[in-house]
Amino acid sequence: MKFLQIMRPLHWTKNMFVFAALIFGRKLLGPIDEVLLAVGSAVGGFFCFSLAASAIYIFNDIIDRKTDLLHPEKYKRPIATGSVTVGSAAVMSALCAVVAIVCSYLLIRELAIIVLMYIGLMILYSLLLKRVMILDCVVISIGFCLRAVAGAVVVGVFISPWLIICTFALCLFLGFSKRRSEIAQLREDSESFRKTLGGYTPELLAHMLDVTSGLAVVCFLLYAMDDRTRGLFGTNNLVYTTPLVLYCVFRFSALIQKARYSGPVQLILHDWPFQIGFVLWVLTCIGIIYANKFGNIFGNIWAY
Repeated sequence: MKFLQIMRPLHWTKNMFVFAALIFGRKLLGPIDEVLLAVGSAVGGFFCFSLAASAIYIFNDIIDRKTDLLHPEKYKRPIATGSVTVGSAAVMSALCAVVAIVCSYLLIRELAIIVLMYIGLMILYSLLLKRVMILDCVVISIGFCLRAVAGAVVVGVFISPWLIICTFALCLFLGFSKRRSEIAQLREDSESFRKTLGGYTPELLAHMLDVTSGLAVVCFLLYAMDDRTRGLFGTNNLVYTTPLVLYCVFRFSALIQKARYSGPVQLILHDWPFQIGFVLWVLTCIGIIYANKFGNIFGNIWAY
């Protein structure tokens, strides 16, 4: 149980970015064998990235085991408390990394390259880059972009540059949100826990949240209005999902700045108004993206 805990399975929700290509690549409808292959490949990519992320979580917890004792929640982590030894945790981290790399190579060689890039970047983050203000959040955002690219690679679809930039901006927003919640939680002890928090202020982070959320929304609109998007989906109607996008972004920002949750993952997993807004947006996107295919299906059924 302790070893499962240090793998942080709840944080595997971050790897849902892998599945974006299934929706926006129109792989959810078609010949059953092709759909099953695409879904199976995406699930495999999710599994590989979850193990790679767990390897990094464990590695990072080993490095931060002393500072975690200063955090009101992280002090309970098994490595910080000593209930899991550093040696055992290191073996578990290495095992997760090896399995992730091997499985991704067996799935598709390009995925293995992306997973290796992710692991290398996150090791560099844990050892050095997380101590550099702003760059710490930039590196985390690049990690999420690698997830989105991995999803496109495993299902064999083109991914729009606008979606990559949108993902990067959105994840910067999430990164700065986490820093904001940490400052709210730790108050005067924030710099002792994470040195970069000494350079952030609530006002600066509020400005960064405004900029990154605005950039993410604008990039999504540019993607929705792009000629290639219209050519692929036969419509630019994705632009009409903007109210749902804005609701989710604004609610997320408001709750984080009020310190209602300890971080983005907790908010996403526990705030049902946000969950409803997000699910409605996903369902609306699916309805718009697959409108032509739905029409063909129902047309064939009607013909019978």
